[in-house]
Amino acid sequence: MNPLYDAIYPALPLFAQNAVCTAAGYARYHSRFTSHFHEMLARWEETVHWPLERLHALQWERLARQVRRARSCVPYYRDLPEPSDASDPLVAIARTLEQIPPLEKWEYSDQPEAFLARDVPRYRLLRGRTSGTTGTALPLWSTPEVLAEEYATSWRMRRACGVPGPASPNFTFNGNIVVPFRQTAPPFWRVSAYDHRILFSIFHMTPANLRAYAQAVRSLPASYVQGYPSAIHLVARQILEEGGPLPPGRIHAVFTSSESLLAFQRETIEKAFSAPVRDRYGVSEKVVSMTECEAGSLHVDMEFCIVEVEVTEESDQWVSGPMLCTGLADHATPMFRYRIGDVGTLSKRPCRCGRAGPAFLHVDGRMEDYVLTPDGRLIGRLDHIFKAQLDVSEAQIVQETPQAVRVLLVPRASYTGASERQLLKEMRARLGNEIEIEVRLVEEIRREPNGKFRAVKSSVGRIERTHPAYASTPEIGASRDGRV
Repeated sequence: MNPLYDAIYPALPLFAQNAVCTAAGYARYHSRFTSHFHEMLARWEETVHWPLERLHALQWERLARQVRRARSCVPYYRDLPEPSDASDPLVAIARTLEQIPPLEKWEYSDQPEAFLARDVPRYRLLRGRTSGTTGTALPLWSTPEVLAEEYATSWRMRRACGVPGPASPNFTFNGNIVVPFRQTAPPFWRVSAYDHRILFSIFHMTPANLRAYAQAVRSLPASYVQGYPSAIHLVARQILEEGGPLPPGRIHAVFTSSESLLAFQRETIEKAFSAPVRDRYGVSEKVVSMTECEAGSLHVDMEFCIVEVEVTEESDQWVSGPMLCTGLADHATPMFRYRIGDVGTLSKRPCRCGRAGPAFLHVDGRMEDYVLTPDGRLIGRLDHIFKAQLDVSEAQIVQETPQAVRVLLVPRASYTGASERQLLKEMRARLGNEIEIEVRLVEEIRREPNGKFRAVKSSVGRIERTHPAYASTPEIGASRDGRV
């Protein structure tokens, strides 16, 4: 959080806060939707119909260029072998990648600047950080072109659902703190007029407040919805309880990302908005993009990345295992065969939608509970708290009662009292002052029996079983497309 923002924004009147959001929307829009974005989107709306052989040729062209750039411009990769000289693109891709050992997150975190391409002027670098709480807050760099290409993959999916373009009005549910925490009455949203976004706060969703969210969704203009499935699901439940679904055709589609989309969430959201849900899988490192089709498969956006599966399980219909991702954009920090920590299940059969290329049945990524606050708010997707915590190696939020949470931290050597004060400030900004917060330093955080890391473990914030407003939500189970 920006200290100047912390001090000034909450004190502004509503119209001025909307003006700030509009100014931010202007900057956001022009940084993402550049001429390069429109050029790549137009091209990739053609390549999505290409046969597999032609897509492999395009992948090989981009991979070979990335390898050559890395050899000459990236210190970490100066000893990278030359690209294969095989004439068949698929063989060339396989032979080139098999010469490169997988890249672990700790290897990047130990020397991130060694991955910076020296041929990219520093003034063109866009700084960022990883999200999540395991391997916390790695510094990242990218270029405007990479950002534009990543958004081209998303907008190819959105346009296929009937959304005309980035200026289309929409409802956004993400982790931005746009409504001051102390506000207790509607509106729990702000307006970015330039890019026609209604920005909903995910930090004010008490059972009592959700009625205002549902009424706003019914009355305010939007052609699509985007954001965290955990937050959209809460509003969808309220919509169904207060008068039934929205009219068909009002919303083209609901686009979810950043969290694992659960089967019961999908069912409720699609019913409430009378529109399909399309999920997307990506990471902050911008080495992978998968977008969902009408058949429910997650298709690898082959123009943007290559995804390999280290097979640990297999059947006649699929293979499953940890994923290795290679980004193909002209990236400021090229990464080859990056082990991102998620497990994917890849179908052995072509997708029935007809699109060529790898199609995943599901990706097992972030599976978290909500945090339930004393005033009844359910807060999901809390990794933003740890984004700036470079002094923390790993973190987990544990909750056993609505009155308190315990934060388990694996500190780095640089961790100090100032680090803890900043962490508590970030938590208070999202959870409020009523909840008790205990910070406990530990040597390690225990994994689940299946080896997965849960960023939030709450025995009271499992919405499908415990929250009084949503006691009728069905248990989590396999969805119609096999995703859980």
